[in-house]
Amino acid sequence: MKWIAERDALIAQTLAFVQSVTGRKDDVLQPDGTSVATTVAVEIVAVKAAAVEIELPQAPVPPPPTPLPPPRAIGDFRSEMQARIANFRKHQERFEREREEYCAETLTRLRAAIHDSPAPPARK
Repeated sequence: MKWIAERDALIAQTLAFVQSVTGRKDDVLQPDGTSVATTVAVEIVAVKAAAVEIELPQAPVPPPPTPLPPPRAIGDFRSEMQARIANFRKHQERFEREREEYCAETLTRLRAAIHDSPAPPARK
């Protein structure tokens, strides 16, 4: 059960550190419920860091955003909707005309195939 004692000691140290950082001087409660007054001494050690230049990879530059179209006037919206509706009607009429042509062509080929087919064999 050595790990339990190590865990309890780590928890007590962590709580003491947190209290020293936050400036609180409350007693620390250990996991078994007992209260322990703690005094934490912090030693600051100056560390000289060597100047090291690190080249970071260059991230690709995103393209500039596309400019927004200028705002439309109210009357412009109405004319645009009318133009879109007219285009839609033209497309629908074209599709209907193509369907009618295809149907007529198919029926013509079918009638020609029936007319030109040989007579069925006679039954005995």
